[in-house]
Amino acid sequence: MYEGPIQDLIDQLAKLPGLGPKGAQRIAFHLLAGETTEIDRLTAALGKVRDDVTFCDECGNIAADRLCRICSDSRRDATKICVVEEPKDIYAIERTREFDGRYHVLGGALDPLSGIGPDQLRIRELLKRLAEQSDGSVVGEIIVATDPNTEGEATATYLLRMLKDFPGLSVTRLASGLPMGGDLEFADELTLGRALSGRRILV
Repeated sequence: MYEGPIQDLIDQLAKLPGLGPKGAQRIAFHLLAGETTEIDRLTAALGKVRDDVTFCDECGNIAADRLCRICSDSRRDATKICVVEEPKDIYAIERTREFDGRYHVLGGALDPLSGIGPDQLRIRELLKRLAEQSDGSVVGEIIVATDPNTEGEATATYLLRMLKDFPGLSVTRLASGLPMGGDLEFADELTLGRALSGRRILV
């Protein structure tokens, strides 16, 4: 245990995801040994995140204005919406350059044990978005891109139940299975099972 502000800083840093006490201690002492201007820049950046970051009125992505850059881009296909858990998932999908539609951020996944139910997620906003479709475009496909874990699967199942009655709407789920360059012998049973059930016809 250290004294005063340095211990307070370590305690706060240790609360961040992926940082334990040792990592928090390294960062705290790095800042202590650094230039004062470095700390000032970090403080300013944190202040801007707290005060200036907003979320898109349409999809819930991080935005600098009322709409994020994706929702305000008329070149994006408004008939396809990819539903993700967090804004960071959008950037993972965008890196593939395979999707030209729009997004909807739920703000998490269903997790009853942690007190996260449908009302804590942006599911109502998605349903409203589909019902209104004010820009004249008709959404024909919802791609559910929640994480392939228990919470993500529960969320996908719940969404399917909510969306199945929309006429002309197809609901798809991201495929999951074996990674490129992987070996079958190292795949776990769940991943291999998913790869088998999601197999596609070649000929």
